Amino acid sequence: MSAVNDTKIHYEVFLLTGIPGKGDIHLWISVIFCLTYAISIVGNSLILFIIKTDLSLHEPMYIFLSMLAITDLDLGLSIATIPTILGIYLFNSREISFDACFGQLFFIQSLHCIESSVLLLMAFDRFIAICDPLRYASILTLPRIAKMGLVCVLRGVAVMLPFPFLLKRFRFCRVNVLSHSYCMHQEVMKMACSDISVNSIYGLFITVLTVGLDSMLIFLSYVMILKTVLSIASHKEFLRALNTCVSHLCAILLFYMPEFSLTLIHRFGKSSSPLLQIVLGYINLLVPPLMNPIVYSVKSKHLRSRITRVFVK
Repeated sequence: MSAVNDTKIHYEVFLLTGIPGKGDIHLWISVIFCLTYAISIVGNSLILFIIKTDLSLHEPMYIFLSMLAITDLDLGLSIATIPTILGIYLFNSREISFDACFGQLFFIQSLHCIESSVLLLMAFDRFIAICDPLRYASILTLPRIAKMGLVCVLRGVAVMLPFPFLLKRFRFCRVNVLSHSYCMHQEVMKMACSDISVNSIYGLFITVLTVGLDSMLIFLSYVMILKTVLSIASHKEFLRALNTCVSHLCAILLFYMPEFSLTLIHRFGKSSSPLLQIVLGYINLLVPPLMNPIVYSVKSKHLRSRITRVFVK
């Protein structure tokens, strides 16, 4: 009788996975994750504090940066991911219920979509600042920036909301072992004992509509920026204009490279190494929140001077 009950339990939960074959060093891995979380929390919180308290930083570029910091805090450090990741490495707690898993993947993917939208807004900010500087202040007003941020949030929630409901239709009839320590739609749908064509088509459509469209528009904005910059006669002004884009370009690479790599592996790389998928998953989730504050603090002279002033005091 207990065997039957145990079998049913397997059908009602997913089993999350840490790094295979590294059970003996899980404690040390958890220390690395805790340090990553701590640095990310301090870095992004410090960025938000500096921008909020310094009136000279209440400009569109820094307001968009604060949006990115908020998204990074929610994405990499939200209660949606911390319990499952640290639960595996600290307590070997691998089970997650269907509803909790569906909720987790909704929050992760919504926040990914929102971050992609914020990066697009930051590209638009650089485009206006370099290509049409005289109208910069009149185009990017505070009310308009607030509306842009609201649209980003609504878009992320709206396009990702169907995923949990599409997954709840499925019947899961075997032990559902996931290859990550958190839930992803691309992987969870493959565990179903049902036709997943609707989920697969909708997932691909949403990926193209959000991350694909955003990255294309960002690319086009930088083509226009480069065209404008190349027309600048002064070498000093040329370098100064390019330098204002370096931080944003780094943020784009940190976000889109692992995102595209992981999407391609899940859809087409069936023979790829499980370890590669796991490592890319962690990079995709944890590296942007960790590195974005560092990149912007190093490259932005105004932000760096304010941060230095805080610690010198």
